[in-house]
Amino acid sequence: MKKLLLLCYFLLSGCTSLPSGIEPVTQFELPRYLGTWYEIARLDHSFERGLSQVTATYSMKDDGGVKVINRGFSESEQSWDEAEGKAYFVDSPDIGHLKVSFFGPFYGAYVVYELDKQDYQYAFITSYNRDYLWLLSRTPEVNDALKMQFIEQANKLGFATEQIIWVKQS
Repeated sequence: MKKLLLLCYFLLSGCTSLPSGIEPVTQFELPRYLGTWYEIARLDHSFERGLSQVTATYSMKDDGGVKVINRGFSESEQSWDEAEGKAYFVDSPDIGHLKVSFFGPFYGAYVVYELDKQDYQYAFITSYNRDYLWLLSRTPEVNDALKMQFIEQANKLGFATEQIIWVKQS
């Protein structure tokens, strides 16, 4: 639970702006994005350190926002950690730029900068700066071509790709 609470702290202390030189996807369709995503890769952070089998599940809230459930298995504690938050669009609902909060009125950026728009099978995510990076997929494993695409694009955008962690999903 501590690790996911630290995730919440990150989102409390973050901001909702876009990182310089990175644009969110357009023609974003929230209904197609809802559901469960598997975390395939990430940059290391204390709030996720030691977690495997990480998922993010998105569903609609009554107020038009998005309910967010982040879940991962702590290898050291041999238990599941879970955090619940909420997300809202920063601008237009057809732009993949949301603000996410796990506590009160404080929000952090959630920027979908690459998305399989045909089938919504993978997404590349960042936050307000290049310290945060995720590859999410609808399946617990992805092919090597997608991994290479993720690394190459992240490298061109200035992320520390040598620090990427490939998440154990089984």
